[in-house]
Amino acid sequence: MQKELKETFYGKTVLVTGHTGFKGTWLTIWLQELGAKVIGYSLEPPTTPSIFEITETAETMNHIIGDVRDLKKLSQTIQEHKPEVIFHLAAQPIVLHSFDQPQETFSVNVGGTVNLLEASRNNDFIKAIVIITTDKVYENREWVWGYRENDVLGGNDPYSASKAMAEMAADSYRKSFFTGSTAIATARAGNVIGGGDFSDFRLIPDAMKALMNRKPVEVRNPNSIRPWMHVLDPLRGYLTLASCLVQDGQMFAEAWNFGPLEHEAISAQRMVEKSIELWGDGDWLDVSSLDANAETNLLRLNWDKAANRLDWHPVYNWEIAIAETIDWFKEFENYSQNPKNAGYMREVCVSHVNKYMQNFQPRKRS
Repeated sequence: MQKELKETFYGKTVLVTGHTGFKGTWLTIWLQELGAKVIGYSLEPPTTPSIFEITETAETMNHIIGDVRDLKKLSQTIQEHKPEVIFHLAAQPIVLHSFDQPQETFSVNVGGTVNLLEASRNNDFIKAIVIITTDKVYENREWVWGYRENDVLGGNDPYSASKAMAEMAADSYRKSFFTGSTAIATARAGNVIGGGDFSDFRLIPDAMKALMNRKPVEVRNPNSIRPWMHVLDPLRGYLTLASCLVQDGQMFAEAWNFGPLEHEAISAQRMVEKSIELWGDGDWLDVSSLDANAETNLLRLNWDKAANRLDWHPVYNWEIAIAETIDWFKEFENYSQNPKNAGYMREVCVSHVNKYMQNFQPRKRS
């Protein structure tokens, strides 16, 4: 699989919006390992500490600070660098933030996506655009089975609604303006975990920050069921999808789910308890009664389409995913206490990518 991806991306100019974020940094590093010339367009890193800064990724790429709501600058960036592939990850990604900042959430997630699409129009040098949304774009019905790509979109909270609207904007632009050489697809995945995520109001990042500071892990909704995935699984999905778009264009220009095995949708409590076990010490505290903005309790994705048409399957089950995450944070804690050579944490990320690809033996669902 790594060889096939390298054949697609080697030597290509790739634009990644949101490259300073958690997934954006991992994607940038992977693309660079595949031989791509990566152009990053993003705001400053959204967290402190930041995986982007820890891995010193800015020094290895064309790093542009810009807001996706700035259509003029975004358009100038695309015209100057002429990317063949675009991954759009720039977003306001936190559900709870969307309750405090609803206007900004819609402005970034909807307006920013429309700007990216507008800036990409009538540019035949762009072969593929992958717009990253979320598993939360579906109208919540608390189903025990996984949502499929053709299920109704919706969103009770501002974040979910904004991402559903971004999906609709992408579909409209695709049908109205991108019927030729540029192929657009959207990718839906959620509850991604992995080393380097320091975001607030996310279960595993909050757990890691608490454990590193020797504090109890506060859990807002212990019984919530989520399709937990290691970050490299959906990223391989995005890369595979982009590769298919480059090679076969409009055949793959649609929406795609990327999720874990359905029977591996695990409760927040179980994830935290496993994290504490792997970390070696710690405890957790149920603070669900303090949470005024409850999130969806049950959420699963069906990824049959990706399996059948992209030949995509998750490599890591949830236990390996959390183990890899804990390993990264242990490396980071050791690095923080005993600084090593420049680029050390980037090497850690590259080793995780290489290990992941060595374990690439897709598992069929039983």
